[in-house]
Parts: sequence; structure tokens; C-alpha cells
Amino acid sequence: MLILIYNEDTNKIEKYNRNLSEPMPYVNNSYLTVKEFKGSSKSTILWSSKKTMLAFKTTRQRFGSGIYIGYAFKRIFEGGHSGQSQHYAGTSFDCGQRWTYTKRKELYNLARKINVWSYVEPISQTPSWVHFDKRNTKPACSSGYPIVKYQSINTYVLILQDALNNLGYVLTIDGIFGNNTRNAVKQFQSKYKLSVDGIVGCNTWKKITSIVNGMGKSKYTKYY
Repeated sequence: MLILIYNEDTNKIEKYNRNLSEPMPYVNNSYLTVKEFKGSSKSTILWSSKKTMLAFKTTRQRFGSGIYIGYAFKRIFEGGHSGQSQHYAGTSFDCGQRWTYTKRKELYNLARKINVWSYVEPISQTPSWVHFDKRNTKPACSSGYPIVKYQSINTYVLILQDALNNLGYVLTIDGIFGNNTRNAVKQFQSKYKLSVDGIVGCNTWKKITSIVNGMGKSKYTKYY
């Protein structure tokens, strides 16, 4: 498996090659294996961020026992989540689906207490799981993904490149918003009568995610 990790400290995308039984980068021991993070995704490329991995590591250490993960990573064309889901950014976990309510409540309380996650969903909204994520806290719309533009580097650029690829705009999925990505964004914006500025803000995110989320494999899809 190829794993891309956005390192917030260096503002770079790191590349790792791991098999399914190995731990995810920045997560020691068997706290989180590649297989657990991959889940039901058919992809052979995964992505996340350093801070997400460290947040999970801290949560697992403090919880003191294994954490069952029902859903973590998905690629946007695979669907299964809302249009601008943090699962597509590789920064989100839904956990504890096979547990009792009492054990889920224990994990929920811990996730809120240790303050390593950007968002812990209220337990009233997650009746059979615990959701926490390390989202970017400045969304382009009232919620969802942040603005990305030329020279942006992060997991949201990876989502954008993946979505554009699935629509036939041939791009390297590297998390770096360069000239090719900007040109593809402008072509997309022109086609759908959006402001052609090469910047992915609220309206562009809404349009592209509404089209690609859950659309399934296209003839342009690359699983890598």
C-alpha cells in the first residue's frame, strides 16, 4: 500500500509503503494497522495527516485497550458518507460499532476530555458509534472543506485531485496544488459556470463533491 501523510509541521506530503498488517505511520505497535484504516475501501493508496495519526495514538494510549474501527478512510467516488466528509480526507474515525453503549460512552468521554481532536460528534447524533476527526477548522462553507488554491498542500488537495481525476482531468494525486491542478479546476469551473479563478471555495467544493461523491468507478478511475 502507498500511504500519503500530510505533515503539518513541515508542510510536506510524506510517502510510505506498508503492507496491511503493519501500523500506520506515526502510530506505534498495533494501535492502528493499515488494514484497519483502509477498511472496506478498494484503494491501494491511502492518505491522512500526521496530526490525525498522533491524535489516534494518544487516544489509544489513554483508552488502554483496542479500539474497534468501523469506518475510517474512503475515497470520495466510493461514497458512503456525506458530500464533504472528513473520511475522504483520511482524518476521521467512526468507532465502537460492536461495543456496548457503556463502552462507547467511555471512549466518547475520553475523546472529549483529552482535547486532541478538532471535532467529537455529540453522542446523541451517533447512536451506535463514536465519531471524532482532525478536520481543518476553517471551512469554505458553513461546514465542510477549507479553501484550497495554488500552492496549497494538504489532504483536501488530495480529495480534489482524486475527484477531478474521476471526472477525466488527468492529474497526479500528490496533495500539492500546482499549475496542473489549478488549470483543471479552471476547466471544471468554466464547464459548470462557476467563477473561473482556480480557487476551490464553497461553490466549487459544493459542485464537485455533489457530482463525484458516491459516483463509483469511472473509466478514468485510478486505484493505484
